[in-house]
Amino acid sequence: MPLENSPTLAAALTGLSVDDDGPNEADAERRFRTMFISDVHLGARGCQADRLLDFLKLHDADTVYLVGDIVDGWALPSNWYWPQLHNDVVQKLLRKARKGARMIYIPGNHDEFLRSYYGTHFGGIEVVEQTVHEAADGRRYFVIHGDIFDLVVQNARWLAHLGDKAYDFAIQMNRLVNAFRKLFGVPYWSLSQWAKLKVKNAVNYIGAFEQTLANEARRHGADGVICGHIHYAVMRDEHGIRYINCGDWVESCTAVVEHDDGRFEIINWSGARPEARAAALATAQAA
Repeated sequence: MPLENSPTLAAALTGLSVDDDGPNEADAERRFRTMFISDVHLGARGCQADRLLDFLKLHDADTVYLVGDIVDGWALPSNWYWPQLHNDVVQKLLRKARKGARMIYIPGNHDEFLRSYYGTHFGGIEVVEQTVHEAADGRRYFVIHGDIFDLVVQNARWLAHLGDKAYDFAIQMNRLVNAFRKLFGVPYWSLSQWAKLKVKNAVNYIGAFEQTLANEARRHGADGVICGHIHYAVMRDEHGIRYINCGDWVESCTAVVEHDDGRFEIINWSGARPEARAAALATAQAA
């Protein structure tokens, strides 16, 4: 079944099939000016939707940017996988939009089917190709998924899909490793990300990607760039440009937030869920 014709996915994205808000939930304990989330890969078995849902229950923002690959349109057609948790994540995002948050969706390569809908809205979510975000301190950030600057994705799609299959295998191994680590009370650790950072070519690729995106931000007259795509959360300043990558919710479980003073922070949600939740609550109560 073509992805865009799927009744389950279409209903989830538009909010037309949804359950109502369901049980009342407490307001998010931590609120930010802006939140950036990328590379969730809903519809892929490696998606850690449970952690993201937990994160969304405890964090809120006036504006939420969905920086691409939120839905995995590469995985769904060949191996349909859409458990209730994935639908719950979509509904949580739609609920935030209904409660007044501005929601901006910038499609990536895995959810490129949404690129036909630039300028439209799905359940209050704006779909745009790219945008510029003005932070509270006046700095301007070019926001884009980043895949259009990936030569493998653009010029050798068959190779990108082959790499995607190998990546899926690494993620499955990652789940197995962490299942054993959990049995022994050891914190979550990403085998796939560790391997990525140990391969020289991968490290060189990440560096080239960051430099290309920084150059593109400079070309747009921006002070920085906020992107996703390579599943590697980082924030650094080089050559007068701030480069921020949101990371992902398959390996690292990270999001980027902007505080009311324009300060940016990477939140890592990959730790043991009860401990992470307790820490977020303690921080909120102390604020």
